[in-house]
Amino acid sequence: MVLGAKGWGAVVAAVGGVVVAGAALISLENPASNPPQAIASAPPAVPANPAPVDERFVIKRVLPITGPIKYGEWHWDEAGVPDGPLVMTVDLEARVLSVFRGGYEIAATAVLLGTTEKPTPLGVFPVNWKKADHYSRTYDNAPMPFTLNLTTDGVAIHGTKVENGYASHGCIGVPTPFAQKLFALAKVGDKVYVTRGKQTGVGQSLTES
Repeated sequence: MVLGAKGWGAVVAAVGGVVVAGAALISLENPASNPPQAIASAPPAVPANPAPVDERFVIKRVLPITGPIKYGEWHWDEAGVPDGPLVMTVDLEARVLSVFRGGYEIAATAVLLGTTEKPTPLGVFPVNWKKADHYSRTYDNAPMPFTLNLTTDGVAIHGTKVENGYASHGCIGVPTPFAQKLFALAKVGDKVYVTRGKQTGVGQSLTES
């Protein structure tokens, strides 16, 4: 297109080799005479197939415990529960450890946890090793009966006196009779899920993040 100067009368355009002036130019540039081509929309995305849920880790039962679990209190009921993988969960907010076998909660207890200076870590930890008669190499040879070690720096689940006003150096302390029963069931490689305030219930997977 070539534009001249001084008013519409002087405006011309070359169209197919023919010079057209004035109103014809306006008509040619009118959007109504050249509607925009429709842009084809992309096909809707096909949702990916969800990963299959391992039913062994879906919660099928929780223990009928009334009210919050108090320090020193623990519950254990595995009657009629079939064999299955063991999973332990620890809620730092509720200060409770629960034990599930094949998705059935078989045990729960109040726990001692670490302090602000030595907090109990969040995350998923396998049991690295276990020892029934263990003593701390860091804290004055303190007894740690029925230890299930979780980290290379010594954080573990172990038996202790669980009372109000006490704390640990990051370990998860449980009543010693409870620790003994847990020690008998837990194997190296079993997972411990440490969370803060996570809500779970029947029908949910223990292994969901």
